Amino acid sequence: MFEFDWLWVFLLTPLPLLLRWLLPRAKPLNSALKVPFYAALSHRDSGGQSNLFNLALLTLLWLLLICAAARPRWYGEPITQAGSARDLLVAVDISGSMETPDMLIGGRPAMRIDAVKQVVGDFVERRKGDRLGLVLFGTRAYLQAPLTYDRETVGTLLREAQIGFAGQGTAIGDAIGLSVKRLTQRPAEQRVLILLTDGANTAGEVSPLKAAQLAQQAGITVYTIGVGADEMVQPGLLGSRYGSRRINPSRDLDSKTLQAIAEETGGRYFRARNPRELAEIYAELDALEPVEQEAESYRPLKSLFFWPLGAALLLSGIWALAPLVTHLSHAGGRHSRTAVRGGRAQ
Repeated sequence: MFEFDWLWVFLLTPLPLLLRWLLPRAKPLNSALKVPFYAALSHRDSGGQSNLFNLALLTLLWLLLICAAARPRWYGEPITQAGSARDLLVAVDISGSMETPDMLIGGRPAMRIDAVKQVVGDFVERRKGDRLGLVLFGTRAYLQAPLTYDRETVGTLLREAQIGFAGQGTAIGDAIGLSVKRLTQRPAEQRVLILLTDGANTAGEVSPLKAAQLAQQAGITVYTIGVGADEMVQPGLLGSRYGSRRINPSRDLDSKTLQAIAEETGGRYFRARNPRELAEIYAELDALEPVEQEAESYRPLKSLFFWPLGAALLLSGIWALAPLVTHLSHAGGRHSRTAVRGGRAQ
C-alpha cells in the first residue's frame, strides 16, 4: 500500500504563487562581473511557447520536491512471525570422557559426543520460535552461542564442538552458574536450562548444588541428563575377544547430584543409556516445554522519497545546462561557416 507519511507538506504547494504575489519585485542590479557569453546563457526566447514550457517545467520541479518532502512510503503485505517468551540454553559436556565409544549409531559403536550432537542437533532444529543458546563445558564453562533465534548457527556450533577444547575435567557448577548469568540478562516468562553430562563435578569454582540454588532463585528450570551406557565390552589383547571383559563405563556418573539439581529447580532428571533413549528424552522435553506460538505481525516498509527527489535533480540539471549546450552548438556552427567562407576566399 502506497501512502505519504507527511500529507501536510502538500499545503505548501501554492507557496511560490503566494511569494510572487506578496513580495515586491527585485530591483535590477548592475553586473559586477562581465562574462562574454553571459547574455547567451541568460537569454531565453521571450515567445509565449518558451515561457509556458519554462513555467510548466518549474511547476513540475516544485511538485516533485513537495512529493519527496511528504515522505512517500510503500507498506508491504502483513508478515506474521511466531514469537516466544522462552529463553532456552543447552549445556553440553565436552570433557575427555565424552569420547567413550559406548553408543551405537547405525549398528556401529560411536562416541558419546557423536550421539549427543545428532540428537541435540535435531532438538535444536525443532525449537522454532524459542531463543536458543549453547554452553560448552569441561574444566571451564564457555558460552559458545548467545541466546538467539538463529537455530542454524547454534546447530553448526554444536556440530563443530571438539572434545578437550574446554579441558578434561567436568565443571557442572560453573556451567549452571554461567547459564544463570546469561539467562537473567534478558526478560522472559520462562527460562530453561538443559544440562547434559556423563560424569561428576570435578572442576570449577561453584558447587553444583549452590549453582542450582542460584538457578531456583532466578526462576530457571533445569533439566539434567546423564548420558552413558551401563555396560560395554572392553576388548582383550590386541583387540581380540581373548581376555575381554564387561565394564560399567558410567561408574563416574553422579546421578544423585544431577537429580538434586533438577528437583531444586522444578525440573527433571533423565538417564540416557543409548541414542534411542536420548532421543526419547528430548521428545519428552518438547512436550514439557512446548514451543510458544504467539504470533507477531509486522509490515515491511520501504521509503520512496529518493525517486521524486532524483527526478527533480535530473530535470533541473538538464534545464540549467540546456542554454549552454545550445550556445556551444551555435558557436561551433558559426565557426564552421566562417572557416568555410575563409577557405573559399583563398
